[in-house]
Amino acid sequence: MPEAGMMHIGELAERTELSLRTIRHYDQIGLLAPSGRSEGGFRLYTEDDYERLMLIRRMKPLGYSLDQMGDLLRALEASAGGGAVGADAAELLSQFLADAEERRAKLAKQLAAADEFIGLLGDRIAP
Repeated sequence: MPEAGMMHIGELAERTELSLRTIRHYDQIGLLAPSGRSEGGFRLYTEDDYERLMLIRRMKPLGYSLDQMGDLLRALEASAGGGAVGADAAELLSQFLADAEERRAKLAKQLAAADEFIGLLGDRIAP
């Protein structure tokens, strides 16, 4: 039984719809370390870990690399600290925002093209 406010990797995987393997990989590369371990050595995660993992998951469809995901997560942590480091992090976050908006616009164009294609096929099939 996990400690109060903590969840096992299986629950985290179920809630995020990511595989256990993916979550373990993120731990190995430093994107998402568990907040604790059970007496038996099992990974334990908090709601903050869940939120971090959901942020990572939301970056995937936009085509961000694992390195870029790590950069964003570090910038988010640094921006919370304030000061000069926080200001640099805020600038990086602004750059990420602009880039994410561009990537989303590109995906929207691709989706519109896919909808048009589906419509054309539907028109050919319908009597």
